[in-house]
Amino acid sequence: MRKNYILDANILIHDPYSIFHFADNTVLIPVGVIGELDRFKKEPTDRGYNARAVVRLLDELREERSLAAGVPLQNGGRLKVYCEPEQVLSGSGGPADLEILRVAQAIKQAEPDTPVIIVTKDINLRIRADAAGLRAADYETDHVLLQDVATADDELSVSVEHLDALRRDGRLPVPNPALRPNEYVLLRSPNGDHGTLLARVDVNGKELVTLRELDGGLWGIRPRNKEQYYAIDALLDDRISLVALMGKAGTGKTLLAVAAAMHLAFKRKLYRGVLVCRPVIPVGRDLGYLPGDIGQKLEPWMKPVVDTVDFLLDAGGAMKGHADAASLMREGLIEIQPLAYIRGRNIAKRFVVIDEAQNLTPLEVKTVITRVGQAAKVVLTGDPWQIDNPYVDRNSNGFTYLINRFRSEPLAAHVELRKGERSPLAELAANLL
Repeated sequence: MRKNYILDANILIHDPYSIFHFADNTVLIPVGVIGELDRFKKEPTDRGYNARAVVRLLDELREERSLAAGVPLQNGGRLKVYCEPEQVLSGSGGPADLEILRVAQAIKQAEPDTPVIIVTKDINLRIRADAAGLRAADYETDHVLLQDVATADDELSVSVEHLDALRRDGRLPVPNPALRPNEYVLLRSPNGDHGTLLARVDVNGKELVTLRELDGGLWGIRPRNKEQYYAIDALLDDRISLVALMGKAGTGKTLLAVAAAMHLAFKRKLYRGVLVCRPVIPVGRDLGYLPGDIGQKLEPWMKPVVDTVDFLLDAGGAMKGHADAASLMREGLIEIQPLAYIRGRNIAKRFVVIDEAQNLTPLEVKTVITRVGQAAKVVLTGDPWQIDNPYVDRNSNGFTYLINRFRSEPLAAHVELRKGERSPLAELAANLL
């Protein structure tokens, strides 16, 4: 049955190509929503970029046929920009949310036999629509349920002979064809009297291989649980170009990623430098505009990464006379920047760490990953249970979306860190609060 979908501005900014994802139904954009896009289009942010992308797309479609009459889409649907009659005369329709509700009521009265659905990421608008007797929904095209990407605590029972062969040779044919490339497992004998062994399915998906270990740890850091062993193995394997580390606060995601970056770039010389990026999204009340130059403005946002680098230099020793993060940054060995400045770059032969990736949209994650060039490696760290971006949640953020799409690819690995190691207090807070 055909439906009428009315899109809010936040849907178009979340995914500029969302108009093509409603099958053979009619997509309506109130003209007030176009006004909201116009307010955002000059911003030097991803929101501004997406607003400009939507406007250009609509202008291209306008050349084919009138948007007011409706433009046919390739999927069999139809796109309309809806302008209320009173707006033609007055030029104003009030706040966009109210206009969306009025448009939905008007369409419902004009086509009583056709369902009308408001699509918005604004929870308040969905509540107001329900109170007005209208249907409203979130944009679920890119939703991935968190339980679908969480890794199971895989244990595999193998014979004593196979366990001894893996210890001896470092390789063993995969005993379970359901295992994916770069999936980690704990192996034990049936009676449990021959100990356990950690292993990974190789990139070809045909053999189990033992994990990499470093004498002396990773820049002074030693793994404290099996998931951290898994993470270090994935981080150090140069055949794996993309690593996603998921876990709650205090599990060591950022620490392990930055430690691996410094080890591979400065000790093994596999990369010419380290780039660490974070989305600039505040926790709690925003501080507003900050004084100073660009470096001073960004210092509060990048401080968590600086703290991590300083901790590693204290734990593993200085690097060629560089005893703190500020010194490494002055020399250009470590670059720390907000994700807003990554668009348009070609990042080659760098170890890239994308921290707090759970605050990104699927489109922003695509923008980031497509910036990674030859001989580079990218690691995303994220905690889907702590999201500060008001327009994504644990099922719609770009981090879980990326894990779902890449989980069977040989060049990608996903590790879920479960146990907090920061402190007993931090672990208790993560579990209770």
